Amino acid sequence: MALKQLIESNKDDIAIIVGNGINRYLEQKGGFSWDDLLIDLWKTFNPGVYSKMPEGVTVTEFYDLLDLSKSDYSAADYSIQKQAAKLLDQWSYLDHHRRFAKKLEELDIPVLTTNFDLLLPRSLNLKQRFLKSDEGFTDYYPWKAYFGDKALESPTSGFGIWYINGITQYPRSIRLGLSQYMGSVEKARAYLHKGKGRLFNIKNNGNWNGQQTWLDIIFKKSLCIIGLGLNENEVFLRWLLIERARYFKQFNKQAKKGWYISTHVDKPDNRTLGKTIFLKSMGIEFIEEANYKAIYETPWL
Repeated sequence: MALKQLIESNKDDIAIIVGNGINRYLEQKGGFSWDDLLIDLWKTFNPGVYSKMPEGVTVTEFYDLLDLSKSDYSAADYSIQKQAAKLLDQWSYLDHHRRFAKKLEELDIPVLTTNFDLLLPRSLNLKQRFLKSDEGFTDYYPWKAYFGDKALESPTSGFGIWYINGITQYPRSIRLGLSQYMGSVEKARAYLHKGKGRLFNIKNNGNWNGQQTWLDIIFKKSLCIIGLGLNENEVFLRWLLIERARYFKQFNKQAKKGWYISTHVDKPDNRTLGKTIFLKSMGIEFIEEANYKAIYETPWL
């Protein structure tokens, strides 16, 4: 099934998770790489050490190495995240960003992104909005904030762009290191497993502690994942997919579908095969498109 057909046939019960692949598309026109961003941060805070990512170190660990290498290290110092936000804010959206966001706005489909940049909301000049909640807002975990064309009653009730790993608007929210990802796991675990309103205590996944956060999308919508390597360093999202599968196994009537979109690989390596096994175990179907144009252009025209 082509991506466009998949979206159209499931538009009433689907959400999109998009990663940095959408930014790297058409790299000759200014695509952006997390590896390059981290090297730029190393050049700023500890120059002359690395000119490329070392093998055997994940992207998240590479950030932690930088953080620990600072002579003025402090757990309360957010200077690297602030510099990352500054660099990311220099990026500019391209036509395919606007078409992607516009089509999903027309279809009224929620969007989750693992990116930190504002390229998608800026492409449509979207306003930042906040869900009503009894909990106070925190710029450290702005999980109730989204960008959209209208006010939403809940994250699943329509189009909005939500940020899984933080956003440049709130530098402290940006999750670049493994330790920071573990903080997100701890935060999400409280919503899922603690208190009377924990998700795993609610058979119909109705009113639960995380209902007014983007976590609600993960557990209440079928998910289509594009532009995301979803490799071993994506510990937070992979853990959420595991918890999602656990929840659906416990309450099978709530189960939703899932699709991971990738380009065709003639000879997949062991890592790709392993990722396929992981995704299938999470109830997510692996779908191959012929090329990147079929992922980032054709479906959104």
